Amino acid sequence: MNRRDFISWVGVGGVASFLPVAIAACSSQNSSPASQEWQKVGSLQELDRKGELLNENTSAGSVLVVGTSKSGNLNAVNPTCTHAGCTVAWKAADKKFACPCHGSEYEIDGQVKKGPAKKPLTAYQVKIEGDSVLVKGT
Repeated sequence: MNRRDFISWVGVGGVASFLPVAIAACSSQNSSPASQEWQKVGSLQELDRKGELLNENTSAGSVLVVGTSKSGNLNAVNPTCTHAGCTVAWKAADKKFACPCHGSEYEIDGQVKKGPAKKPLTAYQVKIEGDSVLVKGT
């Protein structure tokens, strides 16, 4: 076997040994715990006091829950603007999320109301269990 053939076989072997790892990494499709299980993002007391609850340290990333236990109508989204990555703010009086960077606006369910953003915010299922606020990916 000459040197060129040997190097070709080593290269093919290296690629072949790496291929299963690459395929597994690409096919996991958002397997974060938040997309599979309910997880606590905060307390019911804090949500009721502020009307919103921001937790930036979940396995799914940032989660912003808006509403109160009395209203029974809670919504949870990832507050990262899909246009430029800024953190949107909840405007309770206008019932919308607003991005301070470029003016994008989103409906309470995360759908784009006004651009330049074109993609909606990631929405989560949200529920109250005991004194905890829980979210789960949709």
